[in-house]
Amino acid sequence: MTGPCLSGRVSASVLAVFLLSLLGQGIGAHCVGAQSTFGPSPPIPWSEGTENTSSKSSRRFIATSESLSRNASIGQERTRPKVSAQEDWPAPVNDQENRLFTLFDVLEYRPSIGGTQNNSDYRWDTEGWYGGDYNRLWFKSEGQRNTAFKADYDVDFQLLYGRFIQKYYDLQMGGRVETQSFRGANVTRGQTVIGIEGLVPYNYEVEAALFVDQNGKVSGRLSLTKDLLLTERLILQTRFETNGAVQRVEKFTTGSGLNNLELGFRLRYEIRREVAPYVGVSLDRSFGETATLVRQEGGEPSQIRFVAGVRMWF
Repeated sequence: MTGPCLSGRVSASVLAVFLLSLLGQGIGAHCVGAQSTFGPSPPIPWSEGTENTSSKSSRRFIATSESLSRNASIGQERTRPKVSAQEDWPAPVNDQENRLFTLFDVLEYRPSIGGTQNNSDYRWDTEGWYGGDYNRLWFKSEGQRNTAFKADYDVDFQLLYGRFIQKYYDLQMGGRVETQSFRGANVTRGQTVIGIEGLVPYNYEVEAALFVDQNGKVSGRLSLTKDLLLTERLILQTRFETNGAVQRVEKFTTGSGLNNLELGFRLRYEIRREVAPYVGVSLDRSFGETATLVRQEGGEPSQIRFVAGVRMWF
C-alpha cells in the first residue's frame, strides 16, 4: 500500500510544482508588460552574445520617430510656397503717389420768392487739391450773385500750399484774390491766407482762415459742416459760416467786428456717390457796422433763401 501511495503523492507534488511555476511565469510576464506600459523598465543585465530585445525595440522606435519627423519636414518643404523677395514690389503704404481731387460742395440756384424786388441768384463753393498725403496744392473758389446784399457779384479765388501737420488736419498758406462788383463798379484786393482745415470730433468738417490784405487789414472766416445720414443715400447737410474783420473796409461792405452769419440745411440724394442733387434753405444775417453799410447801399441785412442745386466730386 505504501508503494503506490508514495508514488501518487510524488506525482501530485510534481504536478503542483509544475502548476505553480507556470502561474509564477504568467504573473511575472504580466508585471513586466505593465511596467513597460506605464513606466521605464529596469535594465536587464545581459552578457556578450546575448541579445537585448528591449533595447532593440527602443532603438527601432527612435529610428521610426526620426524617420517620420524627417518625412514630415520634407513634406512641409514641398508644400510651402517658395516666395522670393521682389525688389519692384510697392511699399505696404503708398503715401507718395500724387492725386487730384475736386469737390463742388455748393452749386445752387436761389429763386426769388414773394413780392420782393430781389432777382433770382446763384452761388458756388468749390475746393480741391493736387498732391499726396503730406504735401498738397489747394485751390478754392467761392462766389455768388446776391442782390439782397450790397455786391451784385462777389467772387474770390485762393491758391494755397497745404501741409499735413496732424491726424485729420492740414495747415494751409497762400494767396487770395477777392473781387466785388456793384452798379458797374469793380473793386479788387489781394490777401495773404493762413488757415487750417480738417475734421474735428463728432465728424464736423472745419475750415478756419485768416486774411491779411496789402494794406494790413485783417479779416477771418470760420465754417463748419456736418453730414447726417438719414439713409445710405439720403443725407442732410448742416452748414454754418461766419465772417469777421478787425478793421472797417467800406468799399467791400465790411465793418469791424462780426460781419455776418449763415446757417444752411441741404437735403441731398446721392444718385451716385459723386453726384447728389439737393434742396434746402439758407438763412443769412449781417450784424453791426456791416448791417449798417448794407442798408446804406439799399440791401437787406437779413434774408431767407430757398435753394436747389447739385453736389459733385471727382
